[in-house]
Amino acid sequence: MSLEINNISKLFGNNKALDSISFKANPGDIVGILGPNGAGKSTMMKIITGYYNQTNGSIKVCGKDTLENRIETQRKIGYLSEENPLYPEMYVREFLEFICDIHKLEYDNCDEIIELTTLKSVESQKIKTLSKGFQQRVGIAQALIHNPELIVLDEPTSGLDPKQLIQIRKIITSIGKDKTILLSSHIIQEVEAICNRIIIINNGEIIANKKTKDFKNKIEEKFLELIK
Repeated sequence: MSLEINNISKLFGNNKALDSISFKANPGDIVGILGPNGAGKSTMMKIITGYYNQTNGSIKVCGKDTLENRIETQRKIGYLSEENPLYPEMYVREFLEFICDIHKLEYDNCDEIIELTTLKSVESQKIKTLSKGFQQRVGIAQALIHNPELIVLDEPTSGLDPKQLIQIRKIITSIGKDKTILLSSHIIQEVEAICNRIIIINNGEIIANKKTKDFKNKIEEKFLELIK
């Protein structure tokens, strides 16, 4: 099992951002996280990746507790945050080589990930000159370059046009065959197209956790019903 979350809660002062969240995910799972703004989606992802510590509860990544084994578990995680923090003055290949240096990897890893994310045509361009779609691909590339077992993507398709959405969707579905992916999005149709399981969060609580097929093509209707 790649991810096991047990009764996670998170307090910011008196505000409870997450309230006893629990779920599990295995290799081959592409789990879509849906919820309105402020529901707790990004907070949950930041706790899983170690950006925040939870107030209560435990998280295991590949069987290891994330607080007791911080460095070991973070090495098994690839993360693309909603902000996609790239270095705009760097060239694409230069940036990916920099990420290799952080992970102490050979630069040969860049060739494989550039091919996977179809960045070959722009590898010699500065990141700031790229379209939003290509910048998202660079962000996904840095999240994948160390071959993580758990991939956490926070709003990876935000602001993309239909063609770019299709391209990013293909990348995510291709890597999701043997990895565990958590993907948050405001686009219900996109989650339905990519994910084999959907979790709906509202007010810091999980209010639905089902296989996509079990929603019987009524995800939007069920979503609106649950978050009232």
